[in-house]
Amino acid sequence: MSVGIIKYNAGNIFSVRCALQRIGVDALVTDDKQQLLACDKIIFPGVGEASTAMAHLRATGLDRLIVSLRQPVLGICIGMQLLCDHSDEGDADCLGIFDGLTVKRFDNAALSDDFKIPHMGWDTIKVERDNALLPANLTDEYVYYVHSYYAPTSERYTIASTDYIVPFSAALHKDNFYATQFHPEKSGLLGETILRNFLEL
Repeated sequence: MSVGIIKYNAGNIFSVRCALQRIGVDALVTDDKQQLLACDKIIFPGVGEASTAMAHLRATGLDRLIVSLRQPVLGICIGMQLLCDHSDEGDADCLGIFDGLTVKRFDNAALSDDFKIPHMGWDTIKVERDNALLPANLTDEYVYYVHSYYAPTSERYTIASTDYIVPFSAALHKDNFYATQFHPEKSGLLGETILRNFLEL
C-alpha cells in the first residue's frame, strides 16, 4: 500500500510522516500530481493560515487535484479546514468538499480562565456517528488539539465533536474524504489507532 502526504506551504507535515513511520508505513511527501494520484491513500495535513495556504494550492494546481481524488483522503487540522467551503481566517474560499461549512474563529467574548485561544492540549471527543475512522467506542477518549478556528457541527458531515466554548466538528466525513481537527500524529496510542483505521479503509 502506498501513502502520499500532500506537500504544500504548511507546517507539521513531517511530524505526520514520522507518526506513520512509527506504525510501519513510509509515506511519500510530495506535491507531484501524478505521484499523488498513484497513491492508495492520501493525507492532507498542515498547520498554517487558511488564505495563504489556499493561495499556494491554487498557484500550484493542487486545489484541483485534491477535489478530484477518489482514493481515501484524510485532512488534518488546517487540512480539514481547507476542505470546507470557506474560512473566516483571511476570508478564504476553500475547496468546498464539505459544502456549506464555514470555518469560524473562537469567540473572544467567551474567554475565561477555563477557555483560552488557541484551544491547545488534550480534550475529549464524542463520536456522533459510528464510522470506520472513529468507532463509537472512542467517545470520551482524549485527542490533541492546537487551533484557533473551528468548523461548526453539521448534521451531514460531523462524525465526532468536541465542546470547547461551543460544540465544534472534531471530525468530518463525506464519501472518500475524512478529516480531523485534532492531530492524530500527536495523540499518542489513540492517534496511532486512528491512523491505522484510516489506512485500513
